[in-house]
Amino acid sequence: MKRIAILGGGISGLTAAYELEKRRRAGEALDWHLYEASNRLGGILETTRISTPEGEYVLEGGPDGWVSEKPWLRELAIELGLENDILYSKDETRKTWVLVNGQLQAIPDGMRMMVPTDLGALEGSPLFSESAKQAYAREVLISEELKRDAPDADESVASFCTRHFGEDVTRTLAAPLLSGVFGGDVAKLSVRSVMPQFVAMERDYGSLIVALQEKAALRGHRKTQPIFTSLKRGMGSLVDALIAKLPPERLHLQHRAYSLFRVDDRGGSEWTIDMTVGKKRRAEGPFAELIVATSLDAVRELLAPVEAVDMTGLSLGGFLSLTPSEASSAILAAFAWPAELASQFTIPKGFGFLVPPASNASPSEPLALDPGPSLLACTFVDQKFPFRAPSGARVMRAFFGGASADALSRSSDEQVAAAALQQLRAILGPMPDPAHTTVRRWPRSLPQYEVGHLDRMAQLDSFVRRIPGLHLLGNAYRGVGMPDLAREARRIAESLSV
Repeated sequence: MKRIAILGGGISGLTAAYELEKRRRAGEALDWHLYEASNRLGGILETTRISTPEGEYVLEGGPDGWVSEKPWLRELAIELGLENDILYSKDETRKTWVLVNGQLQAIPDGMRMMVPTDLGALEGSPLFSESAKQAYAREVLISEELKRDAPDADESVASFCTRHFGEDVTRTLAAPLLSGVFGGDVAKLSVRSVMPQFVAMERDYGSLIVALQEKAALRGHRKTQPIFTSLKRGMGSLVDALIAKLPPERLHLQHRAYSLFRVDDRGGSEWTIDMTVGKKRRAEGPFAELIVATSLDAVRELLAPVEAVDMTGLSLGGFLSLTPSEASSAILAAFAWPAELASQFTIPKGFGFLVPPASNASPSEPLALDPGPSLLACTFVDQKFPFRAPSGARVMRAFFGGASADALSRSSDEQVAAAALQQLRAILGPMPDPAHTTVRRWPRSLPQYEVGHLDRMAQLDSFVRRIPGLHLLGNAYRGVGMPDLAREARRIAESLSV
């Protein structure tokens, strides 16, 4: 009987547990247990459903969906029996706005991130200066040069974008887009880690614009898949479906691991976990396999004290320095207005808006939200996905990230909501107080994949493979998106088959 411990009950840990349970029920000699420090499972996936006489509101406390082109979470949802609950973003009305000089300016149609497929769509767009439009036109003309001179080493997102489109586009569009996804600084983020598809396009085509145009020509009139995918009852229903497949006696809440002890014996390796359960302490184990699916800070706290491995003489603590040194925080405020209140204000059509980071703002473009913590982005939820609000009602989600989230970390939920509403009103105009509000905080939840991340992860993987029974799982290593986490969790669980 192979005993396996999973530390962490977020999407990574739950998916690993689900995969192990499938194999246990199929007859494999597996004895797995999952330990979660908090009193709930799901990590940052958390949905609040509010039933009212006019209908149901779905307020997400974490991610509201996933990128459709990554199939692994959809495959998991279907396997869990959620196929009929899968829904897609309303791409027929998709539009994203950027705050420039205190005004919302629309990103032109036909753009993928900061890359246009139609240069004509840029004409007349106030989002881009004439120099930015000229830089876009020039990028097509220097396609062979870009392909020839593509660097062999990793570089920052800012460097990559600037080589293709200049500093204006990098500041105006790339910075807010990438900050909205990763909460990071484009001058530090690794382009090979966070935008590998664009690196591949440069290698094959040189010009990113030419690459997208040729891919569109090959696709012809075939309909493209929607950008985003979600679930009708919210992302929390994925957590509910996973939990429903797992034996309750194997899920241990409020079990906080505070130290690990590893012993090599009889040619094998065993792990013992010291836990706090309420006010009591106890040891769990021994386990032949240990999957650590906690936050990066918890990983360092648990593993750094582990002494040198007997059979190799190498130290684990030193190799943890290869993991991301920085992590961005996020605070999310969700608001809902019933139809009667929603009729008193209007918002632009589309999915929402982005606010360029203050560090990337031009000196001639003072931010309307300065001074004080600035919004990072806002999603117009009911315009992005169906089944998020009753007819005529409205749901919006406002995000604070990075330094702004840190500045608000000690503020009450009421103060966070008030700050978000104040800024929404400054951007969108007067609006009544919402009928429903939720605030969620995710401190240091987004590890920053800085330049050289893939090389560092290769070194870390090589070292961890020398430690029998240890497996690292989470958003600090091989992708921050939920599909990436689900794929990696299943891969690790499959590797532990007897």
